[in-house]
Amino acid sequence: MTETPAPAAPAVVPGKSLGVVALILAILPFQLIGLILGIVANGQSKKAGFKNGPAKAAIIVSIILMVLGLIIGIIAVASGAALFGGLTDICSTYGSGEWEVSGVTYTCP
Repeated sequence: MTETPAPAAPAVVPGKSLGVVALILAILPFQLIGLILGIVANGQSKKAGFKNGPAKAAIIVSIILMVLGLIIGIIAVASGAALFGGLTDICSTYGSGEWEVSGVTYTCP
């Protein structure tokens, strides 16, 4: 009777758990932390000779969401500045009180 060899233990991919955590953080509003952890996890896996899909996905998702957040932030600041600038012009022209200009009501202190 021959003994069958025991099945080999599955290869543990270093950094895989960290890659999954990085991906979760990248999707949540912690993109910078997700990016850093994704880079660390990818480096750990690369050093051991493995590929780490979740870590690479975390890096990509983090970068995309940070760029989108930056674009949205710039638009919000520009819109706020334009609105505040318009209010300043109206108030300096008309003075204190409540004024309706072009169908928009402005309240000046």
